Amino acid sequence: MKNCIGVIAFLLCVTTVSAQTKTNLELTDIFEYEFVSDPQISPDGSKIIYVRNFKDIMTDKNLSNLWIVNFDGSQNRPLTTGNHNDYYPRWSHDGKKIIFKSNMADDKMKLYLMWLDTKETAPLTNTPKAPGAVSWSHDDRYVAFNMFVPGKKESLIKMPTKPEGAKWNTPPTYIDKMNYRGDGQGYLKAGNDQLFTLSINGGTPKQLTSSEFDHGAPVWSKDGKSLYFSANFQPEEAFEPANSEVYKLDLSDNSVTALTNRFGPDGSPTLSPEGTLIAYTGNDDTFQGYELTQLYVMNADGSNSRLLSADFDRDIGNVQWASDGKGLYFQYDSEGDSKIGHITLDGKVTTIAEGLGGLSLGRPYNQADFTVSNKGTFAYTLGGTQHPSDLAVADKKGTKRLTYLNDDLFSFRNVGEVEEIWWNSSFDDRKIQGWIVTPPNFDPTKKYPFILEIHGGPFQSYGSVYSAEIQAYAAAGYVVLYSNPRGSTSYGAEFGNLIHHDYPNHDYEDLMSGVDAVIGKGYVDTNNLFVTGGSGGGVLTAWIVGKTDRFKAAVVAKPVINWTSFVLYADGAAFFSKYWFGKKPWEDPENYFRRSPLNYVGNVTTPTMLLTGEEDFRTPIAESEQFYTALKLEGVETAMVRIPGSGHGIANRPSNLVAKIASVLAWFNKYKTE
Repeated sequence: MKNCIGVIAFLLCVTTVSAQTKTNLELTDIFEYEFVSDPQISPDGSKIIYVRNFKDIMTDKNLSNLWIVNFDGSQNRPLTTGNHNDYYPRWSHDGKKIIFKSNMADDKMKLYLMWLDTKETAPLTNTPKAPGAVSWSHDDRYVAFNMFVPGKKESLIKMPTKPEGAKWNTPPTYIDKMNYRGDGQGYLKAGNDQLFTLSINGGTPKQLTSSEFDHGAPVWSKDGKSLYFSANFQPEEAFEPANSEVYKLDLSDNSVTALTNRFGPDGSPTLSPEGTLIAYTGNDDTFQGYELTQLYVMNADGSNSRLLSADFDRDIGNVQWASDGKGLYFQYDSEGDSKIGHITLDGKVTTIAEGLGGLSLGRPYNQADFTVSNKGTFAYTLGGTQHPSDLAVADKKGTKRLTYLNDDLFSFRNVGEVEEIWWNSSFDDRKIQGWIVTPPNFDPTKKYPFILEIHGGPFQSYGSVYSAEIQAYAAAGYVVLYSNPRGSTSYGAEFGNLIHHDYPNHDYEDLMSGVDAVIGKGYVDTNNLFVTGGSGGGVLTAWIVGKTDRFKAAVVAKPVINWTSFVLYADGAAFFSKYWFGKKPWEDPENYFRRSPLNYVGNVTTPTMLLTGEEDFRTPIAESEQFYTALKLEGVETAMVRIPGSGHGIANRPSNLVAKIASVLAWFNKYKTE
C-alpha cells in the first residue's frame, strides 16, 4: 500500500483492504490444506527431511513431495517437486543418502535412492509391487524390505474347454479362505508379504522367504548377518489374528528362529545401538476388547525378556532407542494429547514433548509421528486446534515450530475457536473429556444450532488437533461438540474396557451429559440439536436416535446396525466375534441383538440419513441399507447417500470428504428451524 497516492489511490487501497477481510472457510478449501508427515531427522541432528502433503483440485488426488530443512529452521527447500507422490524418506546411517518411495516415473511406485550432496536420484526397484517397510543395513550397502509376492490359487472348479471363438463369462471365483477381502484392498489376491534384500547399487532383489504367511518390517542385526521381523505363523492365523511373534532370519541359510513365545501380539522389533538388545511391543492376550500395547526388552537371542512399561497405563508406540542404549523414546496419547516419552531400562518414564498430532485432517483423531537423532534431538509433527500438522523440533533448550504451511489460507479465512471441556457422566459420575468448537465471530449472547460429532473405533481418541470436517460445520454456523466417551483410548486400560462386551450402552449417557453441559453454557439453541458420527460413531448415532427424540436430525455414517450381519460380513470376522463379543452370533443371539441399533428402530422418529462408501468392507454398506429399509418401513424420514468407489476411509479422496461434509450439512440445514 506504500504506493497509494492521492484520493483515487486511497480509495483503491481502501477497497483492497476491504477485499482482504477474512471470510469463513468454504468446502473447496479442503483442496488448499497442506500438512507435514513422516519427519525424519538426520543421524547427526542437523537436518530434517519431511513429507509435504497437498491436494490437486483438478485430479482429486492427495499428493506429496519431500522437503529438507535445517534443525534451526533455515534453508527450508524442496528435495522433490511435481504432482505425484514422494514419501517414506529414510536416512542412511552415514547421513549422506536417503531412500524414498515415489511414482514420479510412469505412475509406478518404486523405491529410489538419492545422494544428498548432488540430489541425484536413481530407482532401486522396478518390481510389479512396491516395497513395504524398508531398512538400511548398518554398513549402508544394502536395504531390506517386505513386499507382496503373488501366489497361485488353484480352483476346485474345472470348466470344460469352450468352443473356439465362443464368448463365455469370466470363470467363477473360488474362495476357501477365512479372510478373503479387506477394506481398501477389495477381494484379496493369493500371495503374501515376503522378505527381500537389495544392494544400493540396484539390481534384482533377493527373495529370502516364501512361506504362506505375511512377514513384517525387517530390521538388520548389527553385524549384517541377520534380520529381525514379526509375523503370525500360527497354522490357524486367520482365527488367531492377534498372536504374532518376533523372529530372527539368518542370512547365511535363510533359517528362521522364534525369539518370543507367548499367546498375544509381539511386534515392532527395534535393535539397540550396540546390537545386544531388542525392544518390542505387545501384550498377553486376554481377549479384552481393548488391551494396552506394552513395551518389552529382550536379549538379541530372545533370552531374558522383561516388561518395561508395567506401571505405565497408556499405549506405547513408535519405539526408538536412545543413542546411549540406556533407554528408549516412544509415542503415547494421554487425555487427548499426543506426546513423546522416554523410558529407562528399569521402567522410569518422563515426558519429552507434548502437542504432537495433526495427521488426521478429516476428523480430530490423535495421530502423530516423530524421530530422534543420535544426539537426542527430535523432529515431530506439531498438532494444534488452529492448524493441521506442521514441523517442530525439540532439544534440551525446548521446542520450536519450523513450518506454517497453512498461514496463506488462514490469512483470509476464519477458524472456529476450540475450548476443552470436562463433565461428569450421568450414569456413574465418571469424568469425560470433550472439545467445543464455536463458529467464527462467535457471540456468546446469541443462540446457535448444535452438532454432536462422535468418533469411531470405538477404541480410539479425539484430541486437541485440527479437523477440517469439524471446522466446516463451525463455518456453517454450528456449535460442535466432539468428545471421548468411555471406551476411548488415552485414558488407560480400565476406562477403555468399560465397554468390553457392552458396546454401545452407557457411552450414551456420557454423550448426553456432554450435550447437557454445553447447553448449560447458554448459547445453544435447544430446538436445533443435531447428531452425527462415523464407523463406531455411526453405531452410536443410530443408537442415540433409538433412545431419544431430542435431536432434530441425524446423519449415521458407515455404521454397524446389526452385529450379527456385521460379524459375518465385515473383514476381520474372527477378531470381532472373539474380542468384541466372546461368542459367535448363533451362540449368543440375544446379546448380539441387544447391542444392535436395529433393536431400537421401532423407537426412531428422528429424520435420519445414512452415508457409506460403496466399497466399504469394514462396515459394509449392507449395514446402512438395512437401517434405511427399516426406517422406511417404520415411516421415518430417511435418505441414503452412497459414496462411489470409496472404502471405509471416505476422506481418502478430497472430493469424498467434501461430499460427506456437504451431505451432512444439507440434511441438517433441511431440518434446522430459524
